[in-house]
Amino acid sequence: MLRALSHPTRLRILGLLRTDGPATSTTLATRLRINTGQTSYHLRQLAQHGFVVEDAERGNNRDRWWRAAHQSTRTDGRDPELLEDREALDAYLQSIAVVMTQKLQAAMEERPLLPAEWRAASTFSDYRIRLTAARARALVEHLDELLMDIDEEPDENADATDFVVELTAFPRPGLLGGGDQP
Repeated sequence: MLRALSHPTRLRILGLLRTDGPATSTTLATRLRINTGQTSYHLRQLAQHGFVVEDAERGNNRDRWWRAAHQSTRTDGRDPELLEDREALDAYLQSIAVVMTQKLQAAMEERPLLPAEWRAASTFSDYRIRLTAARARALVEHLDELLMDIDEEPDENADATDFVVELTAFPRPGLLGGGDQP
């Protein structure tokens, strides 16, 4: 299943369907600035693996509407046993890194346009701490629990907006993986 998500365009399509709701391939193609043939292909791949489904309440024979089948996709951090499954997981995570980088860049470009209170509520921080693998896992699980426990503001609250929290946690590159990056 992760192979279906190992393409940044598919991740972006799935993200749009989750945040903005059902859409046609034409609408998605316009938003992503790609052609409808590409979009349709990626939608079929996502549908084949159960990530998107046709929205039967909308559309007709000419316009197929799609919606996300689930509200989130999460990995649990454990490596699969089979090499090909580990490779699929790594390809998926590489695509996640590409999409997260694109979102981070878009947020930085938009930052000067944000109201002061939203600039103050945002952070672009990194923390470097020494931990064992067990304590690192406990930290990630604690942060995950904290984020999952936050109650969202009701839709009618005019001051509320979608707020993105992207959590990445990893050993400093170059120390354990054999790379030479500082």
